[in-house]
Amino acid sequence: MAALLAPRVRAQNSFWDSKEAYLAQPRPTDTPQIFAPGLLTDAGTFTMDRVAFSLDGKEFFYVQNDAWYTLKNAKMKVFKYDDHKWIGPTVLNEHFCQQTFSMDGKTLYLSGEKGNQVWMSRRTKDGWTAPALFLEEPYAIYDFMPTQSGIYYLASEADESDKKNGITSSFSTLTLAGTGSTIKSLGRPLNEPGFNGDFFVATDESYMIVSAKETKTYESELYISFRKSDSTWTAPVSLGPKINNGIAHRWGQYVTPDGKYLFYSRGTSERDCTIYWVRFDELLKSLRPQH
Repeated sequence: MAALLAPRVRAQNSFWDSKEAYLAQPRPTDTPQIFAPGLLTDAGTFTMDRVAFSLDGKEFFYVQNDAWYTLKNAKMKVFKYDDHKWIGPTVLNEHFCQQTFSMDGKTLYLSGEKGNQVWMSRRTKDGWTAPALFLEEPYAIYDFMPTQSGIYYLASEADESDKKNGITSSFSTLTLAGTGSTIKSLGRPLNEPGFNGDFFVATDESYMIVSAKETKTYESELYISFRKSDSTWTAPVSLGPKINNGIAHRWGQYVTPDGKYLFYSRGTSERDCTIYWVRFDELLKSLRPQH
């Protein structure tokens, strides 16, 4: 993604390299830092799940909530850079999460309260349309992400072949056609026994960042896998001790459109859950297979 998307983004707009980018926050190094402390949430709430920046970097979307396992009080909020300043946050939607942009940046895909649906909101000259149902399946689907090839990635219930290996939830791909949808597990080594639910996939499908080593209570570490020339995937490797610094819930991983930073949710409980970010482009280079 860094190699493919970043040049196009920078050619369109140099905002990513300005001091005002990323809500004008001080940039982190290879040590994760809390993103925008004190700026994003109301009292008694926390930030969680995946964030999203628009392709030009001038809109920032995130979720504020007061509980992990329900969207009853969840609010999707947005900051917008306009007239040389950041404006917000304003509430875009309630009871939705896991926002992710379409490839052209004109649609937001969302997950709602039902675990088998994907919703979409379209950009207009006046803002965003109310969410409309985009996809509904008879099984759980979440972390829905589009790619440049037209194939969607998501986490889903394990198929029978995965279940035989003790896998309860799988990283999968989804192909949509006029006759319906076709879902396919990504199999081993991406899927390991137990729960495999949270990930980020590069828009060119060159790598995936997955929540790995999930415990029974969903604590996890962040690992990365690279797609090989034969479309299989390398065994996931750790993003290192600075990111995986102790037992915690880690999910909602997201790499910014310029390829520079990794965002993710981290918390040992709901009391300390927040959004972290860390410099990622150099780490990606160091972990990419050299062949």
